[in-house]
Amino acid sequence: MSRDKIVAGNWKMNNDSNQTKTLILELKKTMQMEANVMIAPSFTNLSIAKDLLLGSKIEVIAQNMHFSDSGAFTGEVSANMLKSIGIETVILGHSERRKYFNETDDQLKLKVDSAISSSMKIIFCIGEEIGERKNNNHFEIIYDQINNSLFHLDKDSWSRIILAYEPVWAIGTGETATLDQIQEMHSMIRKNISERYTQELANSISILYGGSVKPSNSHDIFSLEDVDGGLIGGASLNANDFNQIINSI
Repeated sequence: MSRDKIVAGNWKMNNDSNQTKTLILELKKTMQMEANVMIAPSFTNLSIAKDLLLGSKIEVIAQNMHFSDSGAFTGEVSANMLKSIGIETVILGHSERRKYFNETDDQLKLKVDSAISSSMKIIFCIGEEIGERKNNNHFEIIYDQINNSLFHLDKDSWSRIILAYEPVWAIGTGETATLDQIQEMHSMIRKNISERYTQELANSISILYGGSVKPSNSHDIFSLEDVDGGLIGGASLNANDFNQIINSI
C-alpha cells in the first residue's frame, strides 16, 4: 500500500518574524517537492507563514495545543484558535514537551481527542530515553506511549494520525540510531497497530523518523521499508539543508 511521504520541519522556539519571513522565502525559491512538506513555526509566526505560503503546497502546522476549547489557561492555544487561522495539523507528544513540560500520556490522550474532534491531523511523537534503551525497555516504552494515548481511537480516526518515532537520545546530540535500529522500531510500531486494528490500517499509517536527520544520512533513512519521511529539527532551520533532505526522499 502506498503511504504519504512526509517531511516536516519543527522550528521549535526559533526565528522571530523577520527570520521566519527570510527562511520561508528561501525555501520557496529552492524547494522541489517530491514529498508532502510541512513547517511548524512558533505560534506568533503561524499567520505570517500562512500568508507567505498562500497558494503553496507547503503546509503550515502547529507545534502544540491545549486540550480544552477555551478557558482560564493562560498562555495556551486551543484547536479552535488554530483552525480559525487555517492550521489543520498539530504536533503532539514531542519529547521536549514530555520532558520539560511534564506532559503525560493521559494529557496527550485528551489533546488527541480534542484535535480529532476538531477535524485536525496529528503528528504524534513517541520515543525512548537512553536509559530505557540500555535497559532493553525501548519496545515496551514505545508500545505504552501509543497504547495509552492512541489505542482508544476508533479505526476511522487513524486517518488523521501520523506517527513520528524520535529516539530521545538521538535528538540534538549528533547521534543517529543505526539503520537497523530505526527499521526495527518502525516495523514494531506497525506490528502493534496491526495487532490492535488491522494489517491494512497499519500499512496505511505514515511513520516518520526524527533524530538528527541531516542531508548526509536522510536518503539512507528514508529508504528503509517502514520509514515514510522525517520530523526534522535543526536541519529544517537551514533552507539548503532542509531542501536537500526533502529531495532525498
